[in-house]
Amino acid sequence: MSTPPPLEQPYDVPLALAEPVTRVGPRWVGLISLANLGLWMAYFGPLQVLLPQQAADVAPGGKETALAWVTGVGAAVAMIANPVAGALSDRTTGRFGRRHPWTLLGAVAGGLALVFLAFQGTVAGVVIGWCLAQAGLNAMQAALTAGVPDHVPVRQRGAVSGWIGIPQTLGVVLAVVLVTIVVTTTKSGYLLIGGLVPLCALPFVLATPDAPLPGERRPPFSLAGFLRGFWISPRAHPDFAWAWLTRFLMQLGNAMVLLYLLYFLTDAVHYERVFPGGKAEDGLLVLILIYTATVVLTTVASGAISDRLGRRRTLVTVSGAISAVPAVLLAFWPQWTVVTVAAAILGIGFGIYLAVDNALITQVLPAAAGRAKDLGVINIANSGPQVLAPVIAGPIVASLGGYPILYLTAGALTLLGAALVWKIRSVP
Repeated sequence: MSTPPPLEQPYDVPLALAEPVTRVGPRWVGLISLANLGLWMAYFGPLQVLLPQQAADVAPGGKETALAWVTGVGAAVAMIANPVAGALSDRTTGRFGRRHPWTLLGAVAGGLALVFLAFQGTVAGVVIGWCLAQAGLNAMQAALTAGVPDHVPVRQRGAVSGWIGIPQTLGVVLAVVLVTIVVTTTKSGYLLIGGLVPLCALPFVLATPDAPLPGERRPPFSLAGFLRGFWISPRAHPDFAWAWLTRFLMQLGNAMVLLYLLYFLTDAVHYERVFPGGKAEDGLLVLILIYTATVVLTTVASGAISDRLGRRRTLVTVSGAISAVPAVLLAFWPQWTVVTVAAAILGIGFGIYLAVDNALITQVLPAAAGRAKDLGVINIANSGPQVLAPVIAGPIVASLGGYPILYLTAGALTLLGAALVWKIRSVP
């Protein structure tokens, strides 16, 4: 007599839509982490170094405004591209699966856009190039993000999210090292990162399974229905709404801290005066190394702890409280030693948040059939702050109190987001 399948996977549910019950192995985790490493290098190499340098080159008298336009418009594109690509991947049929085609397509498109950026000499050209990069990279991100709820059981998601979170911070370090030490020009930096993105994605696409969606399980398409699917009612799904708002506020605070960090080192810390002969980019690399070290030390451990304890909300609150401390330090003590301490504390707070919140989010998704689309809507809470941060931060830095008010505002937003996580009821 045959043994029936687990209750979590009824007979009529295809594997692509079933709730995963089998733990993923180190090989799967390692390959998706490599793909994520390429993704985050492509995001942070430009955001931390290349775009600020390029903005200063093409608009030396208004670098802050130029950078705000580039990052703000690019983030607006990301807000659209991520959920749309996710929704299209949810509907994708074919023997290569739902996610892998979008991972590879996004990686190639994003890499080509970075190559295009290497040859731009006007603000308009940089805006267009970064928008194209954001469209491709967000398609890649939508597919990769959906891989966790597609393949990882709930009891393992904290630990896996921790491992996948490491490339997000390691990508910052590697990207900055590559574009400041390995290559020394803006053009060569874009060309190098643009080539690495698809190379990092290929092993995951070629060597891991991606269950196909049967054609008969794809719902009929209508434009009106497709667009309506992006509205997830807070009344019907309140936990999803609160999780979205929590992430939005915490990411907005984080974006406001990071947006002008290079300029902060130059104009407030006076790095080049503290270290004659040094460059602010050197200081930025030191801060990123410190930050990354503390993230790596905390993210996997905190994810595993949240799996064991089941207390994801508590750990998100702890991470928010810790992350607000560096904002206060930067506001009142813009000295190099204090800034290095702030980087270490921020790494601890973000390391906890990175693993635990990602796992929490996967537990409040409305339906398995729309995982990538719903995670794309969640990812608006990542990219939306990139649009708002320049709008809020620019006037503050220019005329409403400068860096102290900027960082105090960022800390307050982080604390508010950490408090609102307790509105989520379905996750302990």
